[in-house]
Amino acid sequence: MVGKMNTSSYQSEFEKLLKKDYFSPKIIPQRKNAFEEFLKKNLSKKVWDDLRFTNLSALKKNVFRLSEVSDAPNKNFKHPEALTADSYKIIFNNGHYQKQLTTLPEGVELITNLEYYDNPENKVEQPSTSPFDLLNTAFMDSGISLSVKNNIEIKFPILLVFINAGEDQLMISPRIHIDIGKSSSISLIEHHLGFGSGNFSNSTTIFSLKENSHCKHIRLQKDSYQAINAANIHLEQEKFSKYYLSHFGLGSRLGSIGLNSNLNGQGAECHLSGLCLTKSHQHLDTHILINHKSSNCISSQNFKTVLKDYSSGVFNGKVVVSKDAQKTDSNQSNKNILLSKNARMNSNPQLVINADDVKCSHGSSTGEIDQDALFYLRSRGIDDKTAKSILIHGFISEIFESVNNKEIINFIKSDFDKWIEN
Repeated sequence: MVGKMNTSSYQSEFEKLLKKDYFSPKIIPQRKNAFEEFLKKNLSKKVWDDLRFTNLSALKKNVFRLSEVSDAPNKNFKHPEALTADSYKIIFNNGHYQKQLTTLPEGVELITNLEYYDNPENKVEQPSTSPFDLLNTAFMDSGISLSVKNNIEIKFPILLVFINAGEDQLMISPRIHIDIGKSSSISLIEHHLGFGSGNFSNSTTIFSLKENSHCKHIRLQKDSYQAINAANIHLEQEKFSKYYLSHFGLGSRLGSIGLNSNLNGQGAECHLSGLCLTKSHQHLDTHILINHKSSNCISSQNFKTVLKDYSSGVFNGKVVVSKDAQKTDSNQSNKNILLSKNARMNSNPQLVINADDVKCSHGSSTGEIDQDALFYLRSRGIDDKTAKSILIHGFISEIFESVNNKEIINFIKSDFDKWIEN
């Protein structure tokens, strides 16, 4: 049992943040409201029902401090090679945007959050009341706003690299805004890397997809196994917009991804897939809410987890179909393999349907490796370890098919292959 949360460090760091002068004072009331709400609910599993199967001990007991600009790696730090050579790059070091390392295509504008919130037209959003979103609103100390003009097709992916390299337990809270103009399309690759740090990275990304816009989003979470990595993704989708997410979770002691999509315009689509591999005492969460608010919209969820040792995972996938969302087409699938009797997985796909002309389905399965298939491979002279590896590769291969870039697939698969072989 984890005792009451240690709030003193959060309180002291919050007071330090309020004294900083690089953010507009107009956002202070929103910061205070979010922080008060977070403290009131105190990470109680009775309040945060979605987190009832999540081990939050690290958040409750650890003492984190705010990341300062001085916490960025020194000049001797070598940035890792990019996922792909043909890409534009946006680099964050311990949460701080590195302008000098950034390259952007024509038709894309970038401003810092300092500039974004200085604009009186831009309000501070509180996209949800989840504990991670509340903390991000309270502590956001960095981030960018990325705007894609109308009728733009970006040829190469935009690569967002988040490098957590500090030795201290830093709390990193970037806020990212991404606006995709009408009839524009981008590919976004989000890469989280950690180097021996026990940092707490808690990002909130807010997408606005205008009419007929397309976004392909690949997210690779390969943070340190000592770290906490939380991602909060929020989508507002206008008619005929399309969003595709391929999420790959490998690192972090505690990893959590929460995605909320509002399909506001007819014909909008949201397609989500993910693969998590867990070992030791890791815990990886996936929380999804898709709101079908208009007619003829399509959504899909396809998530898989492979668990070793004492690790655990959660899949909460929920689809809500409003009464105006006729002709909805939605499906959910969550499949998991347990490689240890001590591993555990909690799966909860849900449908809430308020319309009568829809096509919706959901399903979930959790179990061990198929013993009949394993016996068959052994009977063909294949040793036990190789046979298990073949079956696991076959199980996860479907998720890689959602990525249409061979260079990126090979990069991701190399890490996943090492995990499977070990």
